[in-house]
Amino acid sequence: MKKIGVMGSTGSIGTQTLDIVRNYPDRLEIVALAAGSSVELLEQQIREFKPRYAAMWSEEAAKDLKARVADLDIEIGYGMDGLLKMAVLSEMEVLVTAIVGMIGIRPTIEAIKHKKDIALANKETLVTAGHIIMPLAKEYGVSILPVDSEHSAIFQSLQGEKKSQIAKILLTASGGPFRGKSKAELAEMTVEDALRHPNWAMGKKITIDSSTLVNKGLEVMEAKWLFDVDLDRIQVVVHPQSIIHSAIEYLDGAVIAQLGVPDMKLPIQYALFYPDRLPMPGKKLNLFEAGTLTFEEPDIDTFEGLKLAFHAAEIGGSMPTVYNAANEKAVSLFLDKKIKFLQITELIGEAMANHKALQNPSVDEILAAEKEAHEFVIRGMCGE
Repeated sequence: MKKIGVMGSTGSIGTQTLDIVRNYPDRLEIVALAAGSSVELLEQQIREFKPRYAAMWSEEAAKDLKARVADLDIEIGYGMDGLLKMAVLSEMEVLVTAIVGMIGIRPTIEAIKHKKDIALANKETLVTAGHIIMPLAKEYGVSILPVDSEHSAIFQSLQGEKKSQIAKILLTASGGPFRGKSKAELAEMTVEDALRHPNWAMGKKITIDSSTLVNKGLEVMEAKWLFDVDLDRIQVVVHPQSIIHSAIEYLDGAVIAQLGVPDMKLPIQYALFYPDRLPMPGKKLNLFEAGTLTFEEPDIDTFEGLKLAFHAAEIGGSMPTVYNAANEKAVSLFLDKKIKFLQITELIGEAMANHKALQNPSVDEILAAEKEAHEFVIRGMCGE
């Protein structure tokens, strides 16, 4: 019985993780859950999975939750202290980090120091702190198991092979809902347009990131750290059908890829049971139904989010933090209909130009850079 904790249990990845636990109650046990503000849903999860610990982000939400589950034997925490306590629970073996934002960094670090394997679905952790996380995981002998479909595909394609023999990582992208559109057309796109992803069912923020290709830019940065490759060996390939989830080209020219239907449960389950593969209910890939698979170069002049990501990664240090944080704030403003679609990447570029990068930033310096970028975007939106 593998004992797991899920940070971000009420979000898209978190709820799908719990679906897998439902399928394998004799193999997986939930010992801890954490959520941001969805008290009612977390209560339902607690009553179903009976963890010994749960946490909410705000004290008010935690008090509400505690009152709701007063009849149960469970400890309730809140805020960063609550997440840190969850990260070091003695009986937990694997921490699924599906929480959104920079708040996932400190709990991940503490979990690694207490030798918990990490099923990683929080992009910010490696994008901003890869230089801290990966050496720490090596020092403590901890596995970082990627949950993103693309990174899971790369990880699966590496099994039995040596990282030193990688010639190129082929990181696939669907192209999002706006693939093939011009800048003039993008200028007219609405929030509703951007949320209509052709292949994947995801949360609002990541769906917007897919429409700008910022999501792919973040994945480039993650791949650099996860697989220890230089940026010039990461190639983004637009693959509209989302059947090939990513691939590796080896030194001898062989290309090994992972294929499957667009379903996040597969990479989640692979991370939870690695190195084993277990049956999974649901639709399987039928190559006859899939038909033709096509590939295109990304249009980085129109979708500048990807170009800016490579630039941020080349500079390194605190610049990827600014890229991520500026995007986070700009997407929030776009979802609130306070800025137009193209302003998302414009604000990212301006925030990066305003920032003087620090090399090898500490966690405190990373968080300071995040705050600086957030404030810059707000000022830029206000025209200051």
